[in-house]
Amino acid sequence: MSDTVHANETAAPATTAAATAPATNSAAVAAAAATAAATGPATDAQGEVRLGEDGKPLSKAQLKKLLAKEEKERKKAERAAQLEAERLVREAAEPDYASERYGVLPINRSAERPQRVYTDVSAINASHIGTDIVVEARIQTSRPTGAKKCFVELRQRTHTVQGVVAVDETQVSKHMVKWVGKQPVETLVRCHAHVLAPKEPVTGCTVQDAELHVREMYAIAVADRLPFSLEDASRPEAELEKDETFNRVALDTRLNHRIIDLRTTTNHAIFRIQHAVSRLFREQLESQHFTEIHTPKMLGASTEGGAEVFKVQYFNESAFLAQSPQFYKQMMICADFDRVYEIGPVFRAENSFTHRHMTEFIGLDFEMAFREHYHEVLTVIGQLFNGIFEGLATRYAKEIETVRRQYPFEDFLYLKEPLVLEYPEAVAMLRGAGYEMGDFDDMSTEKERALGRLVREKYHTDFYILDKFPLAVRPLYTMPDPHRPGYSNSYDVFIRGQEIMSGAQRIHDADLLEERAKALGVDTKDMQDYINAFRFGAPPHAGGGIGLERVVFLYLDLKNIRQSCLFPRDPKRLHP
Repeated sequence: MSDTVHANETAAPATTAAATAPATNSAAVAAAAATAAATGPATDAQGEVRLGEDGKPLSKAQLKKLLAKEEKERKKAERAAQLEAERLVREAAEPDYASERYGVLPINRSAERPQRVYTDVSAINASHIGTDIVVEARIQTSRPTGAKKCFVELRQRTHTVQGVVAVDETQVSKHMVKWVGKQPVETLVRCHAHVLAPKEPVTGCTVQDAELHVREMYAIAVADRLPFSLEDASRPEAELEKDETFNRVALDTRLNHRIIDLRTTTNHAIFRIQHAVSRLFREQLESQHFTEIHTPKMLGASTEGGAEVFKVQYFNESAFLAQSPQFYKQMMICADFDRVYEIGPVFRAENSFTHRHMTEFIGLDFEMAFREHYHEVLTVIGQLFNGIFEGLATRYAKEIETVRRQYPFEDFLYLKEPLVLEYPEAVAMLRGAGYEMGDFDDMSTEKERALGRLVREKYHTDFYILDKFPLAVRPLYTMPDPHRPGYSNSYDVFIRGQEIMSGAQRIHDADLLEERAKALGVDTKDMQDYINAFRFGAPPHAGGGIGLERVVFLYLDLKNIRQSCLFPRDPKRLHP
């Protein structure tokens, strides 16, 4: 007789109720368990409850369907893995008739010199079609299109060409195609290729009318994984603003990995322009009979008596890094060199972390004797800068447009006869625009920029000279204005409303220089070599110092001066 009480059975007599109670309770528990098993959450083989997309446990039917699907996918994956393994075995068994035509080269220790003839990517064009050439370049991208073909974009500096690696019967094997497709981007390779005409122009490369059908490829230097892609580092600002999903490479990230950042086409263009500015500076001054000089950068005293100098240990005494070649330029004029210039580093211990300040930069300095009036020097300055601007526009237009594509900016405006404003005129313009400013107040960065906007609107120029600065805001060696007390024969030069050069007529009389130093409370004990240079007859002279990086960053209207410096130095950066 079963212990389970079924619903259709007749209840037991009352006299037997007590005896049958335990059996009745046990039967109820078993029935409840059976019901739970039939209607409760289903579990898989591991006893785990699976949840559906709605977050609720799957029913038995749903779980069965899911497990069947998973089993099917598992078998499919196993089959795919088996086929792939078989394919690899077949490929490995295939003879690699191109094994000597690709691979990683040993480190070049200059053991031999085969004297191959290399072709620059920039020189490749339709005239090379049908010829064999050797190219050394980086793999910018690679795109396999199956086991038998791979496209590679090869970059040499700022020029790119498409390469095609396709299986043939004698020179290119599947093994070679596979190897090429797996090379990391930025790997430096040597390619031996036959030049053919592409089916259609290769618009994504600078060489559009020819492509390289690679017959040999050797890795000279295999690149590690990059900290960021050059594609991200080269993306135009307009695209970044339009689509926030693009990766924006921060300036600090760029500077931390500067070598990679400098490989972009835009950075190549920026530093070609920087090279152009110093080259044109030199050309312009050489054409006006200036002599290039080289002055000390370790000094026994601060050249200008200021506190913003770097102090270094020089054997058993202290030395200072030069803030400028100012004193030495003037001493060269006293030595009758008449017109001199220098291109070299200057150091400023300014704890200013701004978009336009650095602690080390390249100075373009010059000094010249004049005959009658320091405005003779202003004329030379105007000619100098106009020559630089004209040279950039005519000889470096391609580089300028390359920068503009990533960092858009307005065309640079300048006049054939450079604008020279006097300080009181500038103050009046600012007051007219609602700025409060005293006659002899120094000009803040905000007011400089405002003045730049006002000058552009009124005179249609981004370049101008501001003359007659207040004497109180200039160095001790600045010549006072003989006609207007409180002003000086000094000037600054501006590009897009920011100062890029400061200069003045210098005091060329030793007694007047000492008198001026005394009035300012400057101790001349460490300046005697400089002051004594004027005791033997010094001609009147003037000059100035230009910041190279500042010229570049303002001419191109970049956002930060660090973009125009190879390896910037500021209060927070001493590496790399």
